[in-house]
Amino acid sequence: MVSYKDLGLVNSRELFKKAVTGGYAIPAFNFNNMEQMQAIIQACVETKSPVILQVSSGARKYANQTILRYMAEGGVKYAAELGYPIPIVLHLDHGDSFELCKSCIEFGFSSVMIDGSKLPYDENVRLTKQVVDYAHQYDVTVEGELGVLAGVEDDVHSETQQYTRPEEVQDFVGKTGVDSLAIAIGTSHGAYKFKPGQKPEIRLDILHEIEKKLPGFPIVLHGSSSVPQDIVAEINQYGGKLKAAIGIPEDQLREAAKSAVCKINIDSDSRLAMTAAIRKVFVEHPEEFDPRKYLGPARDKMKELYIHKVVNVLGSNDKA
Repeated sequence: MVSYKDLGLVNSRELFKKAVTGGYAIPAFNFNNMEQMQAIIQACVETKSPVILQVSSGARKYANQTILRYMAEGGVKYAAELGYPIPIVLHLDHGDSFELCKSCIEFGFSSVMIDGSKLPYDENVRLTKQVVDYAHQYDVTVEGELGVLAGVEDDVHSETQQYTRPEEVQDFVGKTGVDSLAIAIGTSHGAYKFKPGQKPEIRLDILHEIEKKLPGFPIVLHGSSSVPQDIVAEINQYGGKLKAAIGIPEDQLREAAKSAVCKINIDSDSRLAMTAAIRKVFVEHPEEFDPRKYLGPARDKMKELYIHKVVNVLGSNDKA
């Protein structure tokens, strides 16, 4: 058993309290490799933002749970070396079983998400409470979910959207004891969130209804990449074939971040930024074969994106 506290990590409890009262959201950036990790830490140190490092079950399989643990610990020390030891949470994104959540807690995660949203309501309550009861023994925070997001990302995929029902949230939080609640209000996973001609819009009215039911309770938005069109254009310019990739407007996310939404998940945007930078190098310098020569620019472009998100979308700069 590895305690996250021994790795220098924190759980999300105090960060969320400050975010709810402060009218901003904590960035929850997914990472799979070293360059993503470095870009996240560099961006958040420069902007003095707390950060949630997110690991999906797919990333855990790809990178190995032991390596991820040491990367997170390294991220804490890296931030200190850069001159500003920001609060860092290591979070399991979309855990789908008690066993997976338990394993992550034992490997030093400070926060886990148990996603029982596709189960019948009572089953979701039972599974979520089981994870909460175990996690709270080790002061690990737990995120639950009500409602189903459409889209595809890693091991999470659904063709249909099921909005969170505000009338269920009080009962769910009361019965499970979760520390935060992910809701479905029109965001979705992946880079293809909307069809061409469809107006991208999240249901802020549902969010405000949920706020009334759970005043001051931490709310989470998944699938909140904005799919910047300049980055999509750059990918296509250098040989990509991303057609009709459309995301969530950033002004809507900023509006949500001013409310009880205190954690916003962003994954696809960093993947797009990384891909754009790598494609550019491959086209402009086809003779290049040193991974550092294309992963370095990819890291720089992701860092630029993360800084933009922290300052202009989430408002978490200077909140560390």
